[in-house]
Amino acid sequence: MKILIAGGGIGGLGAALALAQRGHTVRVFERTTEFREIGAGIQLGPNVFKMFDRLGVRAEMLALAAMPRALVMRCAIHGHEITRVPLGEGFEARFGQPYAVIHRGDMHGVLLRACAAHPGVALTTGRAARDYSRIGDQVALYFEDGSSERGDLLIGADGLWSRIRTAMLGAEKPVVSGHIAYRAVLPMEAVPQGIPRDEVVLHAGPRLHLVHYPLRRGELMNLVAVFHSAEYSEGWDEAGDPALLQRHFARTRPEVRAMLEKIETWKYWVLCDREPKRGWQDGRAVLLGDAAHPMLQYLAQGANMALEDALCLTDMLAALPVEAALPAYEAARVLRTGRVQSMARLYGDIYHAADVRAELRDAMLTGRPAEAAWEGMAWLYDGPDWQAP
Repeated sequence: MKILIAGGGIGGLGAALALAQRGHTVRVFERTTEFREIGAGIQLGPNVFKMFDRLGVRAEMLALAAMPRALVMRCAIHGHEITRVPLGEGFEARFGQPYAVIHRGDMHGVLLRACAAHPGVALTTGRAARDYSRIGDQVALYFEDGSSERGDLLIGADGLWSRIRTAMLGAEKPVVSGHIAYRAVLPMEAVPQGIPRDEVVLHAGPRLHLVHYPLRRGELMNLVAVFHSAEYSEGWDEAGDPALLQRHFARTRPEVRAMLEKIETWKYWVLCDREPKRGWQDGRAVLLGDAAHPMLQYLAQGANMALEDALCLTDMLAALPVEAALPAYEAARVLRTGRVQSMARLYGDIYHAADVRAELRDAMLTGRPAEAAWEGMAWLYDGPDWQAP
């Protein structure tokens, strides 16, 4: 088939590569003037390594990733350790795959190079999708510049503000969480003494948290500071205000504030998601990744879910005619992604708990055995588990 993909992010490129490897001809249309990813760090759970294996990019991803030895939650106000989840040999033995962290640009670059090297993938920039229509057994994709393309299938992988989703389901704004994320990276040599350099550490406080972890095999430290605020209603990759951030974190521990004070330039995002919803497919058009199921960052699974989508859709198209494959893909994915969307909101509440709720969180998590922590995530990391007909 000739397959059109709107959106050249991680999900769109993953789908392009998977489909081309099955013999399809794929054209990817990116609205910006270059293929690139905005942001810094991505956490890679065991579930996404299964997708890397399928795509043949595992070695390239690992060469660019850092391998943290633990996930750690600490109290941002008092400094005590709340819980620690080891990520070493025991974790990998339990799930059959590792846990890693990677720069978003590096992950995107691996997929971009693989697509560029595949003769079945054509990559086009500066083509912003606007709408689509069914024309017989084909689909037409219309662009903002007035041009159009025809294919046998259209995949909308154009993100949170997807134009393909709007054309399919109607205009409905994402849910604004009221959570603001400030992001930055710091050279590792500039990280204050006493800060772990080989762990994913989350400092949890009332209505805020700071998470930091290494990138590029320890060359950089990724920082994401999140706080609740009604001062922003929208914003994506905008310049942040360090003074505002420091005011929100004024009550946190000295080591937390020391990390924040090291950064002069921040980018902020207003965190948004949507309610889980069916209806990702319409004739010969289908949604994938954030276009289908945008989620908050608190389970670190957005990109991972998009790659699961890509492989699931590829499998369904290999087993069924298009008209049956698209509903089968949605049916296989909607409950899993809906659970991740819902659990991400819950984890945000847990991280940002205050007063008695924070005490309850600490009492439930402190001293928890590693095995109990691992089994608590088994529903996510043991997956995905779709079966193609």
